Order: sequence, then C-alpha cells, then structure tokens
Amino acid sequence: MRVFGIDCGTECTGYGVVEWNDAARNPELQWRDAGGIRLSKKDTTPQRLAQVYSELSGLIAAHQPDIVAIEEVFYSVNAKSALKLGQVRGVALLAAATAGLPVAEYAPLKIKSTVTGYGLAQKEQVQFMVARLLRLETVPEPADAADALAIAICHIHHAQTFEAIAR
Repeated sequence: MRVFGIDCGTECTGYGVVEWNDAARNPELQWRDAGGIRLSKKDTTPQRLAQVYSELSGLIAAHQPDIVAIEEVFYSVNAKSALKLGQVRGVALLAAATAGLPVAEYAPLKIKSTVTGYGLAQKEQVQFMVARLLRLETVPEPADAADALAIAICHIHHAQTFEAIAR
C-alpha cells in the first residue's frame, strides 16, 4: 500500500509518500518522498491555489499512490486563517479526486496519537517519531513534510487495524 499524505498550509503545503512493504521478510514502513510546496506571498490567492493544485497533481501522478490521506479541518480562533486553509484543503481534495483516488481524513489528535502515542505531542516530537519509524538519518524538512509523512503513517496503521478486524 502506497499512501500520499498531505499537510495543507497557506504558506507551505507538505507532502509525504510512505509505502507499507509487507512482502519483505520483516514487513516495514518505507519512505518514498517528502517535501513542501512553498507559496509566494506576492501571488494572488487564485495563483497560489493553482500552484498547489498543479504541483500536487504532478506529484500524485509521479508516485501513483493507492490512496491520499489528509488532515481534517481543525477549528481555529482566526476565521480568516481557517477559510484560507480550507481553500488549500479543497484544492488538495480536488487533486486527489481528479486522479480518481480515495481520500482518508484524520483529526490532528488521531495523527499525533498514532505516531507518538500522545495526541497533544509537540511538532518536534512528531518529527522525531516520523524519522524513527521510517529509519531516516535526519528529521524530515520542512516540518510540513514531516506532518504529511505522519498523516500517511497514521493511515497505514489504521488501514491495517481495519483489515485485521475484517478478517
């Protein structure tokens, strides 16, 4: 199973590709790619959204995932920021739908608790555990990429649980 994780952001949208290799002697999580789509503050909102859509669509096509995993909307004190984030999230969902891929959504607390064991973990704790789980020598950068990898890892763990229950 190959999962394309997306961490939506208004300045940087992180992406991460993780594969569950159960054909190996010891089944394991495998890192495939990660990075961030950095958006210019000089560009208009439509230009920024077009950039996110274009780059995510290209990455999805290149990696051929089985599913896209994305963070659910969280409630923000600042309504304007929440609306902007919702626009980026909508574009990410559109990129997945256009590619014909199913989408799994996870709450931030579920992602953190799955990866670190603690739903209120700090960003640095998530980055550290992502690096450990994927056996990376360094913490993924930017932080948004580590978050996207965490979302993908969360989906793999939950998919395995659902599969085991279904048997």
